[in-house]
Amino acid sequence: MSLPTSGGQVTSTAVMTSVVSGKIVQYCQVDADIFPVDHTAPAIKMRVALPYGWNRRAMMFGGGGYDGSIPDVTENVPFGPTNEPAPLARGYATFASDSGHEQSPTALPSLDGSFGMNDEALTNFAAGDALKKTRDASLFLLRNAYQEQPDEVYFAGGSTGGREALDVAQRWPTAFNGVISAYPAWNNLAEILDLGYLAQILSQPDAFPGPDKQTLLYNSVISACDGLDGVKDNVVSNPDACHFDPRVLRCPDGADTGPGCLSDAQIAAVTAMSSPFRWPYPVASGETQYPGFPFLSGSDMRTPFLGFGTTAPANPMPQTSGYGLQYWDQWVKYFLTRDPNYNSLAVDPRNPGEWLSRISYLSTIEDRNNADLRPFFRAGGKLVLLHGAADELVSPRSTNDYYTRVRTIVGAQETDASLRYYVVPGANHANFGTPAFAASWDSLTALENWVEKGQSPSNPVVADANHNRTRPLCAYPEWPRYRAGDPNSASSFVCAR
Repeated sequence: MSLPTSGGQVTSTAVMTSVVSGKIVQYCQVDADIFPVDHTAPAIKMRVALPYGWNRRAMMFGGGGYDGSIPDVTENVPFGPTNEPAPLARGYATFASDSGHEQSPTALPSLDGSFGMNDEALTNFAAGDALKKTRDASLFLLRNAYQEQPDEVYFAGGSTGGREALDVAQRWPTAFNGVISAYPAWNNLAEILDLGYLAQILSQPDAFPGPDKQTLLYNSVISACDGLDGVKDNVVSNPDACHFDPRVLRCPDGADTGPGCLSDAQIAAVTAMSSPFRWPYPVASGETQYPGFPFLSGSDMRTPFLGFGTTAPANPMPQTSGYGLQYWDQWVKYFLTRDPNYNSLAVDPRNPGEWLSRISYLSTIEDRNNADLRPFFRAGGKLVLLHGAADELVSPRSTNDYYTRVRTIVGAQETDASLRYYVVPGANHANFGTPAFAASWDSLTALENWVEKGQSPSNPVVADANHNRTRPLCAYPEWPRYRAGDPNSASSFVCAR
């Protein structure tokens, strides 16, 4: 174990028989605890699935939100197709952990930040220390079970798990042979500050656009920008060309006169949500801004649970407000002020006053934003990076920024040799709700072929699991432009800039 713990213990073992990806899989499930150094901190709870007929590969899964539960070790990778086997069904040994804390049973899934009151639990989660501890303990159990090491070890995760995927590549460049990072919340504190700013904006009188107005905005953006890629298919494939002006929806005299228009306060709120947020003070991580969300270029605020909710943020924060707004509320209470009764709307990210030094300190833990992937690449590591262009919870513009940073530091040739970044038009965060394009692509086979055979991804095709159509999966900054033929077929599109 390369990071400090006070040991660990297997808590249970069981032979399991499960149907995974339509296949009956028998495996030994091992649950264990990794003990903290601080006796007041919670243990890291982890699970390993050791299949009969092991293929000499291992896969670690990342979590989501504030974590707090062990991911399903029988699951597929993010955006993985249902007609392709999940890692365990392929013969992988799979493992994951709760990242060092259990969420309250009364909390909404992945929205309990109360562990942040403890420094070790905070570091296990926010700095990613639990990832390496879990990896090392899992491989110890794996070696004892099979009496040999895996040939390859992979990591896959989305959202917080996507950030965790980037963390392991950055911090421990020889720990994993390949990584799948989907819609990664990689500059976490920067996004949190933007969400706090938006919570303040949306909590103002008459500023929150309710579900009817969210529908009006989304439909208006799609109507204005859908055809910019050459075909009307309810997908904005070229979001950079979409410059929808919400002022065209202005109510007479700017007052809120009903569901068919936006008031001046709502136009200002939507504009703020869709624009970069820059804070006028330095933080230790060096971050200066978050690029805003694509609500004026195809993203849908209405997505259940992960969207911006049905009610305005308030104190106490309603569970019907947006996921990101509740995430901010938990962060203020348990990470920033460490006062569970603190009113999160009383913290202004533009002028945090007494909380500035704590924000700056937290940036050194949460913004693990070193984009120098040369050690990972030179160790042979490969990275597949994915994001939906219509993500409503983690901005794809942020991942664009990450990719640009890597390319600037590493260089174009070395980046292209070890990293592929794909933006999927119409895809949202984790295919929640009913996205315009429910992305489905077998990234795991592509990663296996790249790592194990030296075959880089070539002309990949992404399917829409809800609409029986396909599109070319274009490497950023390219996007699929319609040329001719069946609009439901990827062959009718070409990757363009």
